[in-house]
Amino acid sequence: MHPKKKYPCLFVVTLCILLTAVGVSQAITLTDREQLGKMIFFDQNLSVGNNQACAVCHGPEAGWTGPDAAINEHGAVYEGSIAGRFGNRKPPSSAYATQSPILYQTSNGIFAGGSFWDGRATGERLGSPAAEQALGPFLNPLEQALGSPGDVISRICAASYASLFLQVCGPNACDTANVNAAYDCVGYSIAAYEGSPEVNQFSSKHDAVVAGKDTFTRQEKEGFNLFWGKGKCNKCHIVNPRGQKALFTDYTYDNLGLPRNPENPFYTQAAFNPLGAAWIDPGLGGFLNAQIMHPEWGAFARENYGKHKVPTLRNVAKGSCEAGYPSSTCFTKAYGHNGYFKSMKGIIHFYNTRDVLPVCQGPYTEAQALASNCWPLPELALNMNTTELGNLGLTDAEEDALVAFMSALSDGYFAP
Repeated sequence: MHPKKKYPCLFVVTLCILLTAVGVSQAITLTDREQLGKMIFFDQNLSVGNNQACAVCHGPEAGWTGPDAAINEHGAVYEGSIAGRFGNRKPPSSAYATQSPILYQTSNGIFAGGSFWDGRATGERLGSPAAEQALGPFLNPLEQALGSPGDVISRICAASYASLFLQVCGPNACDTANVNAAYDCVGYSIAAYEGSPEVNQFSSKHDAVVAGKDTFTRQEKEGFNLFWGKGKCNKCHIVNPRGQKALFTDYTYDNLGLPRNPENPFYTQAAFNPLGAAWIDPGLGGFLNAQIMHPEWGAFARENYGKHKVPTLRNVAKGSCEAGYPSSTCFTKAYGHNGYFKSMKGIIHFYNTRDVLPVCQGPYTEAQALASNCWPLPELALNMNTTELGNLGLTDAEEDALVAFMSALSDGYFAP
């Protein structure tokens, strides 16, 4: 178990975000809806124990993903409001997530869009996957664990920002008869903040280079070329069509053959995981097999088992000691849907050598696997991508170059 991150007052939160997340010389003006979403995002009282805000799992200092080094170094899954309760996946970044479209199936059968690692927030009901996703943790017994939408609304209506809530969501938003509409407004407001320029800054060194305000180092430039060539990273982490800023994801789903995270605390959650250590994450396939809005999608469940959403690489190195942040403030980050990897170098080496190195003789952690020059078996081999990774032939120096390039994707960069 790990202590919750505290946000004692809105003034401190606002100042902290302004200084550590925005990374620009002047404050960004938010709309009323975006400001409301921000207040809700950092309100730890919107949890059963008054101790869990969205920002506990989506910290700006970590690029809007998990900011706790002690957690990231091991299970990588964050503890909920109720002590001892853990979910099953590491927190994805909430930045650059609002651009994900409503979950759909392409003409060649590939699924794209939606939110959550498994796509279960399709976006069809609210027209926004991000808005639907934002409502999930409040009622999840493994996260903020409130009992109903009404519990969330009543706490917001008692908060210091209640007048802003009424202004944005309507003068009757606190009436019990309007709970459902008010709750949807909460989702839209959080999504508005997550889509605001305070969260989606496009202020990395890469953006400065694209704008002609800076140039890559020799190593970063080599990593850039490898990203589009030998490393095959661009197959999924694509640049957007002409005229749009790069998001470094295509919002599709993939099974990369990641090993199980042997320290995942979900294995110990008997009340919520009766399979215990035998549990295997089904990813998108599990959602397609269980959802009811599109029963025809069930026919595609098997070919999507083990596939998880392709994350953006923006801010992938934000706050990481590996990326050269000051030792006094940097921390370990976790990578992959289950947080198995603890370094960019490690996950790149896995992509490079997954099908080359021998199989580890046990459920090794990343550190153990790297020390033994082996990789554990995949958590789920079914549907594993064998064409775009596994034997890339990268040298050690080329792996380092890719780390350098991806370190240039963090927001808050100031061009000389």
